Amino acid sequence: MDIEKLKTSRRREQQLEQLSPFELKDSLITLASDQQKKPVKTMLNAGRGNPNWTASTPREAFFTLGQFGIEECKRNMSHPSGLSGVPQKEGIAKRFEAFLKEHNNYPGVELLKGMYKYGINKHSFDPDAWVFELAEGIIGDQYPSPVRMLKHTEVIVHDYIIQEMCGNEPSRGGKFDLFAVEGGTAAMCYIFDSLIENRLLKKGDKIALGVPVFTPYLEIPELERYNFKVTYIHGSAKDEDGNSTFQYPDSELDKLGDKSIKAFFIVNPSNPTSVEICDKCRKYLVKVVKNLNPNLMILTDDVYGTFVNGFRSLMNELPQNTLCVYSFSKYFGATGWRLGVIALYEDNIYDDMLSAIPEKDKEKLAKQYESLTLYPARLKFIDRLVADSRQVALNHTAGLSLPQQMQMLLFASFALLDKENNYKKACNDLIQNRYNLLWEGLNIPVTPDPERAAYYSEIDLREWAMKNYGKEFVAFLEKNFEPVDIVFRLAELSSIVLLNGGGFAGPEWSVRVSLANLNDEDYSIIGKELAETMQDYVDAWKSTLKK
Repeated sequence: MDIEKLKTSRRREQQLEQLSPFELKDSLITLASDQQKKPVKTMLNAGRGNPNWTASTPREAFFTLGQFGIEECKRNMSHPSGLSGVPQKEGIAKRFEAFLKEHNNYPGVELLKGMYKYGINKHSFDPDAWVFELAEGIIGDQYPSPVRMLKHTEVIVHDYIIQEMCGNEPSRGGKFDLFAVEGGTAAMCYIFDSLIENRLLKKGDKIALGVPVFTPYLEIPELERYNFKVTYIHGSAKDEDGNSTFQYPDSELDKLGDKSIKAFFIVNPSNPTSVEICDKCRKYLVKVVKNLNPNLMILTDDVYGTFVNGFRSLMNELPQNTLCVYSFSKYFGATGWRLGVIALYEDNIYDDMLSAIPEKDKEKLAKQYESLTLYPARLKFIDRLVADSRQVALNHTAGLSLPQQMQMLLFASFALLDKENNYKKACNDLIQNRYNLLWEGLNIPVTPDPERAAYYSEIDLREWAMKNYGKEFVAFLEKNFEPVDIVFRLAELSSIVLLNGGGFAGPEWSVRVSLANLNDEDYSIIGKELAETMQDYVDAWKSTLKK
């Protein structure tokens, strides 16, 4: 068989493919780094989805707002040692207006002006109260209050969530309560724990999981503290040409009609497939839930929603059932900021189900939350989430740090005030171009897909093999190679790091390419190297036929 042997044996590949793709990645990086030491080889790590762009305008506004905050602190006390006072509320709006006028040429000032006017004109904010929150927030001199989210900040971020997740038209009207958290990761941890803590889920309960999916959603349910029984909802649909669309067939969504399934966890658009649930699937899902399983709890992680034009979250379609997690990390290039929100509709099944749990459990929960309120039974689920995030006893110091909330506010305001969608267009054009370059390198035509986010690209080697060479070639691959062989081969021979799709509960012979973190031209190289490696398998197969 004429194909280059790897340093990594097949037995070793079998062992390593048991790991999470994010742990396997370290072995691949080591191999790619060794190859990089050779002349003209540069390691291309398309394994992780950390974006290589940033939203600069809201960051400029952050630092300029910081200057105003410092001036306010020094205004009522300024000691040569660097000891200063704190912002004072009375007359602060007029001082802010004067600051903006005096520093008209400072970076980010136009955004600060627009945000200030937006709060007053659209929401009738009291100017002094509004600016006082900005000044205290940027300085970070107080504990978060309210602990769930700052008052004015929540209103503006709510507008942003409605704009991006609901297309500015929430299907039922009404309001969502927001909980500002330390990114999507914290949101996941808080939600899992509070569902258990409040007896809405119990250890060993049945849940459903939309797959392929971000690996922590595969791993968390198996932890001893949860030990959930998982039903997988497979995004296995194909188009008329046999290409995977990664949409959910009706037969898969029908599984959610089983009332013994208590919760459904989904990433939308998905990671690694990077496609939004299509309109047909979304409508069918709504029908299944409403008709067959009306108390199904839905957790949707919508971090990639901003990369699809006209995106509609399940929080819009099934607001009473849905806990929506949104992170600012990818769209604004802010993974290091740790910024996210949990959104829950005011009229929701979680609060309804809390009132229906057994009396014995109600008494235990009342004891747990009695230090927070005289009426613990009335405590909303969203507020229990906040308290649980700080072990209840530390609820008075709960909440996302004030400067983090200010950067979140500025990101949201930036998007709300960008009426021409210039940032969204530039951001989405960037990754769509990289997607096209990757597939041009593969020499495979790009199929139009309105649901495609293109933040990642999932490439199924087995599907490609079956379409182009038939089942005999597929049988050859399966007999002679591990599904992860291609990622080891690319790392060892081409210094390219990709993740194995099987680790996301996707097609075993697939790879995930992150389109977020490399230069545009690198994706042409990855496409070409991937195509050459796939051709190496074909040549090896053909050589066995000749023999």
